[in-house]
Amino acid sequence: MRVSDSLVEKLLKSTGKLTAEQIESLQKEEKSQKKPLQDVVVSSNTLSEKELTKLYAEEIDVPFVEITARDLHKEILELIPERVAKQYRAISFDIDQDGTVYVALEDPDDIPAINFLQKQLGKPVRIHIATASNIQAALDRYDGDGTSVGTELEKVIAIQEKDDSDEVVDKADVAEDSPIAQTINLIIDYGVRNGASDIHIEPRENFVVVRYRVDGILREANKLPRKVLGALVSRIKILSNLKIDEHRAPQDGRFKIVVSNHVYALRVSTLPIVDGEKVVMRILDESSKPATLEELGFWGYALKAVQQAIVQPHGMVLVTGPTGSGKSTTLFSVLSMLNSPGVNISTVEDPVEYRVVGANQTQVNPLAGMTFTSGLRALLRQDPNIIMVGEIRDGETADLGVQAALTGHLVFSTLHTNNAATCLPRLLDMNIEPFLIASTVRIVIGQRLVRRLCPDCREDYTPDEKRLAELGKIFDLNNTETMSLLHDFEKSALEAGIGATSPSKTNKRDPSQLGTTTTNITKLWKAHEEGCDSCNHSGYHGRMGIYEVLRNTDVVQQLIVSSATSENLQEQAIKDGMLTMQIDGLVKALRGQTSIEEILRVTAEKA
Repeated sequence: MRVSDSLVEKLLKSTGKLTAEQIESLQKEEKSQKKPLQDVVVSSNTLSEKELTKLYAEEIDVPFVEITARDLHKEILELIPERVAKQYRAISFDIDQDGTVYVALEDPDDIPAINFLQKQLGKPVRIHIATASNIQAALDRYDGDGTSVGTELEKVIAIQEKDDSDEVVDKADVAEDSPIAQTINLIIDYGVRNGASDIHIEPRENFVVVRYRVDGILREANKLPRKVLGALVSRIKILSNLKIDEHRAPQDGRFKIVVSNHVYALRVSTLPIVDGEKVVMRILDESSKPATLEELGFWGYALKAVQQAIVQPHGMVLVTGPTGSGKSTTLFSVLSMLNSPGVNISTVEDPVEYRVVGANQTQVNPLAGMTFTSGLRALLRQDPNIIMVGEIRDGETADLGVQAALTGHLVFSTLHTNNAATCLPRLLDMNIEPFLIASTVRIVIGQRLVRRLCPDCREDYTPDEKRLAELGKIFDLNNTETMSLLHDFEKSALEAGIGATSPSKTNKRDPSQLGTTTTNITKLWKAHEEGCDSCNHSGYHGRMGIYEVLRNTDVVQQLIVSSATSENLQEQAIKDGMLTMQIDGLVKALRGQTSIEEILRVTAEKA
């Protein structure tokens, strides 16, 4: 999309957010940098690429669409061949019942491109406009299975296997243009394109194994010659600014790369093990926008409870769950929602995973005396409005957090407990007075991450009597009242758009899509045994959260003050409207977003 300077100026004025002086300043910057005004506006963060594209879409009366690349259906995407898609920067993202193909273009004024696409598709076309970065992310889906990367890596491995040199590392081995540097680039590229959250490089006695954690599950991808381990680890240490001659102690570092116009931060951890040094690289997409609460998977009661709690002027919001359950992602999204020039947000984290522009983020460093406790104590002297403590690990940190909430601060933090109700007695165990907990905690969010079923190959099925009996036992569905409640929950989820996967208007929220009646479960979903190309033949693609949100109501406060058990607190929270993680997961499984097996994998308490 290339917009004339005069039109950009008109669009800026139409927002009503910029003064004439600010627009004039941008025009001066345009002349000094010798760049189009459009690029200056985006690079200076005056408007985001998305905001500018939306304004342009309204001006030329073309619908704007934001494509989620990983949710694109492969067979719809491939209606336009890869060569044509990349030539015209065009993505087919949906098709309606009448056969009309929905196409997103970076430049909807490209008439020759539109005419060619109509001939290519042989069907009616409805043109939309999307941002350049959104189009690029979708184009990457054509080779998103990483086949080309995998092939290139095999070539590099073959070269290394022919090399008869020993394991001694010299400068040539770790140079920018060396085979080792190329190997590292390919390993990272493969992980990014396949949506991996972590890359594990693990030495074994006779080889080095490379594994990727995709959708929470580790998968082995490659085996490298044992002799490349030293150079491989040294190259990663150079990138991460670590000591390459230190092999006996763990080290932590960080570096950034750019893949397909996206900036990725890789958090590196090295650890000496029996067979050498193991390296784990966590991949964080710094170019991605924070997900909304709805995109994370909040809906209904949970969504309203969180929305009400985070706009309170003071109090505590606690997120619980095991390591890897998405707590940091939830807090990152909430802090980004609250972030504005008029608010001072300060955090103490270990480590700092997500960068929030405008927030003051502090990394814990015990060797320098910077612990959660000392960091929080220092933050309270920095005049914050909102405080985020990465984790409450001890009574002193918990006490400081409670005191901060009492003195007019909004405090966010995490605890490691199994569910939301257990969090409050856990604070009691840390010697926090019950009346302080009752008066400061606003809500407790319990969460887990489950894998999403691949929308391209998932299968629905009718459960048999044996399966229904199992589900009745696990989810306590053996009476008419609970089944009727589950049916109501699923209807509410349908109305909230849970399970809707198509961005077109033809995807109506039809009650016939429901998988329950008031008396029984009639339809469930499962992963295809062999999967498909879209999900790399795993049956799953991406992850989502399942949640329970415990509100600190008047009755719950009374229970806390009387030192009630977590069971009592959970019972009352359910009476107040809370869905447990299991039930929230069951509803999402009924809506075809995940499978019963996934829900039980992360929440099962009963056999």
